[in-house]
Amino acid sequence: MESSTVLTEPTRLARSPELMSQDDTAVLVIDVQEKLLPHIHGRQRLVWNVRRLLDATQVLGIPVAATEQYPRGLGATVPEIADRLGDIPSKLTFSCGQCEGLFQPWVDAGRNKILVVGIEAHVCVMQTVMDLMHDGFRIYVPVDAVGSRFDLDLHTSLRRMELSGAVLTTTEATLFEWTQVAGTPEFKKISALAREVAPSE
Repeated sequence: MESSTVLTEPTRLARSPELMSQDDTAVLVIDVQEKLLPHIHGRQRLVWNVRRLLDATQVLGIPVAATEQYPRGLGATVPEIADRLGDIPSKLTFSCGQCEGLFQPWVDAGRNKILVVGIEAHVCVMQTVMDLMHDGFRIYVPVDAVGSRFDLDLHTSLRRMELSGAVLTTTEATLFEWTQVAGTPEFKKISALAREVAPSE
């Protein structure tokens, strides 16, 4: 007598909670300002990557907030970035954690992951990342979308943030992590962003 074979549906792996998605993530742009940017190493690539990330948030419906450090002295956010943002609150503290009400809408919407970009990596970015992690957020830092004047400060701050629990990533990895699947209209737009030619700097 032949034994019967029971056919079962193939099982899919559950999505890792370590991965970002368009539903649980927000983006914070820190102090990409006119008088700060000229002193930042790799500034053209940084702005290009921040701009691509912001374009992706518009495609995928991911909320964004931004800050400016003492804009009276350091100028406004550079136009290429500012054109993709709404109102930008100013601050005097280095950490954005003191910007009242900035993060509450994300908390209310259940967005517990924040991708942090901007300058300077070892000052405002790092202090904000530390405060956000202390407050319970999961933080992601694309290493090609943050910057400092000196490489030593940049790399030391990236190491410190990672050792403290932040997840280091890249712009392109983020674009496809948010998208999750190929073959959709959104994927085509994200793929076009990924195929852009990088600045020579």
